[in-house]
Amino acid sequence: MSEHILVEREQGLLTLRLNRLDKKNALTAAMYAGLADALEAAEGDSSVRVVMIAGSADCFTAGNDIVDFLEQPPTGPDSPVFRFMRALMDFSKPVVAAVAGPAVGIGTTLLLHCDLVCVSRDAKLKMPFVNLALCPEFGSSYLLPRLLGHARAAQLLLRGDGFTGEQAGAWGIAGEVLADGAATLERARQAAQELLSLAPSALAVSKRLMKAPYIDELRRVVREEGDVFVGRLSTPEAIEALSAFTQRRQPDFSKFI
Repeated sequence: MSEHILVEREQGLLTLRLNRLDKKNALTAAMYAGLADALEAAEGDSSVRVVMIAGSADCFTAGNDIVDFLEQPPTGPDSPVFRFMRALMDFSKPVVAAVAGPAVGIGTTLLLHCDLVCVSRDAKLKMPFVNLALCPEFGSSYLLPRLLGHARAAQLLLRGDGFTGEQAGAWGIAGEVLADGAATLERARQAAQELLSLAPSALAVSKRLMKAPYIDELRRVVREEGDVFVGRLSTPEAIEALSAFTQRRQPDFSKFI
């Protein structure tokens, strides 16, 4: 388990806490592996009935650690990030997310696979995939148009527009909007406790039925997005965009047609 993933157990609740605050909880390959390991183990552990994913009261996650990402890029379905995606997407038990501060890239798209999402009013969510010359991931190209309609999804995925926790609640990405990060963490924990009081098999069956009409298509889309994403990493556009990001400059796409 990565030192930057804190695993906390308490009476049926497994909390996976992102703990790399000096880097705004930016996710590394080791962190993805740790999250995947924890979810895979929890799937078969009857003592775990609910999972909560959280950061701190000030920061959920800034998304991928770009330097680590470039040093250890995903290459196929067994890469840590794709293992994490599959584990969360197919997890049969309720998952609660607590989001405060920045939630960038996968920090936003993973919320589409959680069951209860609590977000602070001033959280800052963003999916800047095209801005990095990449493409949407984790089923966002499928789920967001279904949830928001094409026009609004295009603003978020084609332009990479940021949005607030308040907007996430209004648009249905989050179920509850709280005043601040501390209140968000507390409410998410309370929501998890409420789920723990319910019949676990009834929860699992209900979650399965809710996802049954589209889960096969979602898995197909996630695989296709992953294949395209991996391919784009070596394109000249992506090399320019990611280099510009690490060099803290604006990318120049004028030479690309």
